[in-house]
Amino acid sequence: MSIPSSPTGAAPAAAPTRSRHLLPWAVVVLVAVGLALAGPIAQPEHYHDFADKRAWLGIPHAADVLSNLGFAVVGWYGLALVLQSRQRPALDAIRPGYALFFFALMLTAFGSGWYHLVPDNARLIWDRLPIALLCAGILSAVWRDTLGDGRWVDVLWTALAVASVGWWWVTDSRGAGDLRPYLFVQFMPLLLVPLLQWRNGTPRRERLYFAAAIGCYVLAKVSEVLDHQIFQHVAYLSGHTIKHLFSVAAGLIVTLNFAHRKREADRP
Repeated sequence: MSIPSSPTGAAPAAAPTRSRHLLPWAVVVLVAVGLALAGPIAQPEHYHDFADKRAWLGIPHAADVLSNLGFAVVGWYGLALVLQSRQRPALDAIRPGYALFFFALMLTAFGSGWYHLVPDNARLIWDRLPIALLCAGILSAVWRDTLGDGRWVDVLWTALAVASVGWWWVTDSRGAGDLRPYLFVQFMPLLLVPLLQWRNGTPRRERLYFAAAIGCYVLAKVSEVLDHQIFQHVAYLSGHTIKHLFSVAAGLIVTLNFAHRKREADRP
């Protein structure tokens, strides 16, 4: 016995699909409008005044510089996984975003290390650009994985990431640095990744991986804000150094999730 088709044709299936796409775009627009209405957001006046100024083996601000090495290790491991997955069609949609994420992790090791040697705005752009690319990479990977959109998503978020840092650089050179686009690019993965995975019914294991990564990133930002307070109570470690360690942990968790996806794709 055949099941009668819906009198409305494909509309019932199309409506949920439209809803899945409309909701994330609605969030993007609402956050963008909110930031636009908030007005320019300036960089804190004493942003470069980090708590731990100790040198070691001739390296100034050694703890903040050397704690970036973890990004290079995790990024290298992730890129190796991407290269090994090239013959796995099941990973085609997410591979570009993850490749950008892992490459940006390696750039972060060099950019942040370079900045922390002599912290100033001239070097800060090389710290912020890789971080923006990190956010773009992971967001575009999850976006394509859950919504099935094409390569334009990778291009869009990567362009927004570069433009966000460019906007800060240009406005700062004019004496009024505006962090709104950069903060937008950083905030979007924290909001959209859980939303996209929930709406798509992403497996619980993967959602837990990303929840743990987001949790580590939030702890990293809290540690950054409490840089001096933490250093006063933990004399051998500052809040900013701890921020780097939590951020490396977040990157490692995302990498382990990709490794799991690769193992699944490797199964016959």
